[in-house]
Amino acid sequence: MTRHPNILAQQEAVLLIVDVQESFRKFIPDFANLTRNISILVEAAKILRLPVIVTEQYPKGLGHTVAELLACLGEHQVFDKDCFSCCGSEAFMKALNHLERRQIIVCGIEAHVCISQTVHDLLAEGFKTHLITDAIASRYAKNKDAAVEKMTLAGAIPSVVEMALFEMLVNSGTENFKAVQRLVK
Repeated sequence: MTRHPNILAQQEAVLLIVDVQESFRKFIPDFANLTRNISILVEAAKILRLPVIVTEQYPKGLGHTVAELLACLGEHQVFDKDCFSCCGSEAFMKALNHLERRQIIVCGIEAHVCISQTVHDLLAEGFKTHLITDAIASRYAKNKDAAVEKMTLAGAIPSVVEMALFEMLVNSGTENFKAVQRLVK
């Protein structure tokens, strides 16, 4: 079966978690729901054996990745950065290219700054970016809305947690399907 190129493929995907750091907790509306959705992506990434990359923007000032994500991450790579786009980090780009996967599942903070610049740069580098709209956030809804629109117009593929996961599962009835289904219920 030939699948559309905008459908996620388990063998091609990488989960990228951008800057979900402690200092954002008090500024991001519904932070608990955001981290719950990202945790579902993390747990599913383990089941589906997807590589996970985590970035932290200026961790000395903004703190590190929040505890609720660290608790479920397991094996992952963390890249500290001071540039808004993750692609501005040479170490990040080297690690990403080394994985030899072309689909990037993007989630994190803030949609209109680091997420937007990263997605645009990933697109420029030839990656298919899948923007998980229920797993990204900005302090203000209008900023997130503008960012999602701009990224989509640039070629990012909008998605949500459950859609992305079921695209990679392809079939129901498998052990992976059952495990992922338990996460999203």
